[in-house]
Amino acid sequence: MDAIEDKRRIPFTAMFNFRDVGGYRGLDGRTVRSSRLYRSDSLHRMDAADQDAFRALGVRTVIDLRRPQEVERYGRVPEFPGLAYRHIHPEHAAWEEQPYQQGRDLARYLADRYADLARTGTAGLAEAIGLIADSANAPVVVHCVAGKDRTGIVCGLTLAVLGVDDAEIAADYALSTEASQRFAAWVATAHPEVPELPAPYLSSPAETMRLFLAEIREGHGSVDDYLRHAGVTDDQLAALRTHLLD
Repeated sequence: MDAIEDKRRIPFTAMFNFRDVGGYRGLDGRTVRSSRLYRSDSLHRMDAADQDAFRALGVRTVIDLRRPQEVERYGRVPEFPGLAYRHIHPEHAAWEEQPYQQGRDLARYLADRYADLARTGTAGLAEAIGLIADSANAPVVVHCVAGKDRTGIVCGLTLAVLGVDDAEIAADYALSTEASQRFAAWVATAHPEVPELPAPYLSSPAETMRLFLAEIREGHGSVDDYLRHAGVTDDQLAALRTHLLD
């Protein structure tokens, strides 16, 4: 996994969780195409060097999953010629409404938050995955604040549609833990006035994604059927597989 991560991760100065979603084995032994779908933490922190590196990727579409107040507070991706920006907010309850209690099963707590979003955020998830399915939008970057929760759900569902094994989807999701630690170290240095972030905001245990995907299937029969329930069409599901699998 270290070798895969090193190949997939794209280093930036002020973004800590930017990586290529490609490279995994999917349906019929086909490989998820690289340089088509990226995932990231918030793009608003780009400095000049990051902007040059981002421009070199040729990204056409940014899908921002943050809450409206998060966009207003922090700003959005800088404008680049030919770059389309789409703000999509999958409706979901604030985690503060059900705060994490120290000692609880962290993976279970996070999976419950993801299940809540999957119930209430169907329209936003369907819109995001529909945009990813359209090859004219690629390369696409999908991001939220940390790039692990809302982004993890969208990318996890997408990889499941592509036939990637749950263990690999969960391992990809878990890469965000190390990225979150780098982000926390940056915050401690750049913004010492910010209190230490709680564990759920910094951790991505693989078991969370395994639970989430298993329970989506228990509730809907398959990930495809969940996405149909959310509003993704059969044509969009087919398009995902056509342009994101070699």
